[in-house]
Amino acid sequence: MRAIISVSDKSGVIDFAQGLKELGIEIFSTGGTKKSLEAAGVKIHSVSELTGFPEILDGRVKTLHPAVHGGILARRDLPQHLSELTQNRIEPIDMVVVNLYPFVETVSKAEVSLAEALENIDIGGPSMLRSAAKNFPSVLVVVDPGDYDTILQKLRQGSIDSEYRKGLAQKAFQHVALYDTAIAQYLNEDTFPEEMTIALKKARSLRYGENPHQQAAFYIEQNVKQRQDGLASLEQLGGPEISFNNLLDLDAALNALRDFTAPTIAIMKHTNSCGLASHNDLAEAYRRALAGDPVAAFGGIVASNRIIDLATAREIDKHHYDAIVAPGYQKEALELLRRKESLRLAKLDPYRPSSSELHLDFRHVGGSFLAQVSDILTESELKPRTVSKRQPSDAELSDLLFAWKAVKGIKSNAIVIAKDNTLLGMGAGQPSRVVSVELALKRAGDQAKDSVLASDAFFPFADGPELAIKHGVTAIIQPGGSVRDKEVIELADKYNIAMVFTGVRHFRH
Repeated sequence: MRAIISVSDKSGVIDFAQGLKELGIEIFSTGGTKKSLEAAGVKIHSVSELTGFPEILDGRVKTLHPAVHGGILARRDLPQHLSELTQNRIEPIDMVVVNLYPFVETVSKAEVSLAEALENIDIGGPSMLRSAAKNFPSVLVVVDPGDYDTILQKLRQGSIDSEYRKGLAQKAFQHVALYDTAIAQYLNEDTFPEEMTIALKKARSLRYGENPHQQAAFYIEQNVKQRQDGLASLEQLGGPEISFNNLLDLDAALNALRDFTAPTIAIMKHTNSCGLASHNDLAEAYRRALAGDPVAAFGGIVASNRIIDLATAREIDKHHYDAIVAPGYQKEALELLRRKESLRLAKLDPYRPSSSELHLDFRHVGGSFLAQVSDILTESELKPRTVSKRQPSDAELSDLLFAWKAVKGIKSNAIVIAKDNTLLGMGAGQPSRVVSVELALKRAGDQAKDSVLASDAFFPFADGPELAIKHGVTAIIQPGGSVRDKEVIELADKYNIAMVFTGVRHFRH
């Protein structure tokens, strides 16, 4: 039995090669792998001994040779193939152990040059992997160091079954596909190219999906042009396994918080904020967020954009939640919260991408994908244009901007009622915008007096604003752009309320 070993990731390769030698397997290798194995005392041969040709072009060409690929691709069940090998003095190769040049690691470095990136595009490695994977009934193809021990064990037992070989082949083709995707991503200059592959790596299996009868797993997108943020960076510090629905709410929490710079707490339920508040004192921000809807908060997720201190942890500890997510926890706070065995504790920073960074959001729709650039809050929105006769007061403007950031993270048609940088009520996901206004006002109750309202899109009619005004709303922020903007503005002037337009809509279907 003969094997070629040529790996970039040398984890475990010395022990693996020694194990192969003990089984009488002849090993051929190239470049750095050859040096590492020889330094460890593993007797091997150069691939040049197979090809009868030296490595050329600074190692760019070493395995692209009929003596290599003929030995890999020959079908052992076809006498004609074996005869051709004999005629051409080529011996079969029974195992290919390859993982590829560190292209992703290279292009992830700051200010990497194009020339350096191109030098780290592996050509011979993917070719050998594809050849070996194509001929997997006869050739073992190994890309994952995690498989070394199992393969040695099976070889010692005398045979490796076809299903296991097939699994190794699938893994090899997927390994090459991810590698090629990374290269295509790096070279791509088009936001929406004609063809695109999305590279995913399994982070964990999940107990089930949205419902117990649905199988589920969590995958992380691999993209060399995009900072790996969001749930990809999640670290669990305590509690039961994080579920499918937990991850949905955690993602919604990050989206809700990432536009806030002041200390802010969000309480999430079914991917919407049922509580949200900003305050210099984090514990007070939590108390205000909870007051927004203490009934709906039960069993939800608490999210913070600041490290959880002991005072805040004590407040949170009084209620039942599924999970908490924050950039970190003070030692005493973590010890306190860990006492609840059912409470999941996650560490994650609500990173806010800048408008210059290209992030694509994908939505799966019936066997197809929709793709769009991420919805980023722009600087112009934080300086909205007053369209009413009355200008908003400083306090109203502060609340309007808070409400505008809050409504951006709520399912449309979205309405937020807010005061003192606190969410008092919200209406979400309603087919009718006026119904969302009704729901938000009902939740706010008497607190709606002297509050502000935010709408994620324009008001198609004046009925929604009029209803809010009659319940005590004194200022409204909305995108504008309706054919009835004039009558909505006239309504604001009639009741002497302030109205500002942002010029930007934030639908979240």
